[in-house]
Amino acid sequence: MTNIIVELSKYLIIIIIIMYTYLCFTIFGYHDVWKKKALLRRQNILMFLLHLIAFIILYLETDDIKIVAFYLSQVVLLGLTIILYTLIYPRVSRLIVNNMCMLLCIGFIMLTRLAYSKAIRQFIFAAAGIVLCMVIPVIIRKVKRLAEWRIFYGVVGMLSLGAVAIAGQVSYGAKLGFTIAGINIQPSELVKIVFVFFVAASFKESTDFKNVVITTIVAAVHVLILVASTDLGAALIIFVVYLIMLYVATKQPLYLFAGAGAGSAASVCAYYLFGHVKTRVQVWRDPFANYDTGGYQVAQSLFAIGTGSWFGMGLCQGMPETIPVTDTDFIFAAIAEELGLIFALCLILICVSCYVMFLNIAMQLHNQFYKLVALGLGTCYIFQVFLTIGGVTKFIPSTGVTLPLVSYGGSSLISTLIMFAIIQGLYILREDEEESIERKKRERLRAKRSKEEGRNPQRAKAADKKRAQGSEEKRQAPRKAKKGSQQRIR
Repeated sequence: MTNIIVELSKYLIIIIIIMYTYLCFTIFGYHDVWKKKALLRRQNILMFLLHLIAFIILYLETDDIKIVAFYLSQVVLLGLTIILYTLIYPRVSRLIVNNMCMLLCIGFIMLTRLAYSKAIRQFIFAAAGIVLCMVIPVIIRKVKRLAEWRIFYGVVGMLSLGAVAIAGQVSYGAKLGFTIAGINIQPSELVKIVFVFFVAASFKESTDFKNVVITTIVAAVHVLILVASTDLGAALIIFVVYLIMLYVATKQPLYLFAGAGAGSAASVCAYYLFGHVKTRVQVWRDPFANYDTGGYQVAQSLFAIGTGSWFGMGLCQGMPETIPVTDTDFIFAAIAEELGLIFALCLILICVSCYVMFLNIAMQLHNQFYKLVALGLGTCYIFQVFLTIGGVTKFIPSTGVTLPLVSYGGSSLISTLIMFAIIQGLYILREDEEESIERKKRERLRAKRSKEEGRNPQRAKAADKKRAQGSEEKRQAPRKAKKGSQQRIR
């Protein structure tokens, strides 16, 4: 009976994730606020339904009552996250909240399947991160001088990375962080955010050649320290984020081409200087020919993805444990094996929809500093997704980075939650900017009207009569329709 339920559940899960992903993009096409809210609520229902089905399967396969308690704890956490974000910040982007919770949900499911103890730790990290993130939008909205702390951002970033390079613990051949009270802390995850703020503040101040050179030197120091720590994945992310922000801020294609050339030259140097980089490139070219010399991980990942095919083996029916570090760097392979390629593709599209929202917010912000912050954080997020999935699927050489919000890792999880919270704060700021612009337009129109009325008293009387008639019509209009028309569409 259990086998039948598992077999049926995998198709039901695929249908649910397809419907959810479809809503991620169709929501953009609706302008009716009530219809949009209904679609967002439908997303929540689909997410909790998928979550329930997955944990029913996990319970049937393990017959462990702890799974039920853990499931209920997750429901409470995800439900409170959605409710509190909506209550505390009525102007919050519900789509970003929904996608964040859905990615957390997928991560909880897979980590419970792969390593229950790590899933518990991930849950604790997520709860702590969400509590922290509840105050971040307020900080973004209220603190008006964030753009003036350029030196602070730069110094904090370099000192944090320098401390890791000098005294950090070596993990998988790289100095990644410290272990404090049994908790592994990776400063590079948080430095990514600080670095984005540094670059945005620097280019907000000036985009002339002298300032570009100074900013580039500081960015190069960040990258070189990470290279010295052999944390090449983080170094690549920071390099690409800086290059994109530089191009958008200056609108100079020459900087983009020069950066691409420098990056290419650095890649060639890394190939000859670092043995593990050469190994990863050789594995990328042919993992099966290098099966015993580093290709085992990628080969097993490809086997898992191929075995899962379109519809997957079903939860707890695959063998993801044969893939090294499957709960972190290679969790996408486990997802593809047990939940199927269709599910995996939908996961990618959900990440893309988050990036689309980030770009949308960046383009609509008027303040250059906040615009660059939104762009930088969005680029950091989507490029990390690309590196993770690209390495797992052999599209690019493996870089050893995690899948944001899905893979196990406290530092990565909390830093990504902070990114999403900052974006929410910027979303609220965008609406504040629009309200301020509209208010100034009304004030200018009122001043212009008063000036014209002062010159022509007869026209003033006619205008007063017309406005009185308009006010009467507005009073007679349905209150519900009036309220709905004034709400922002998210």
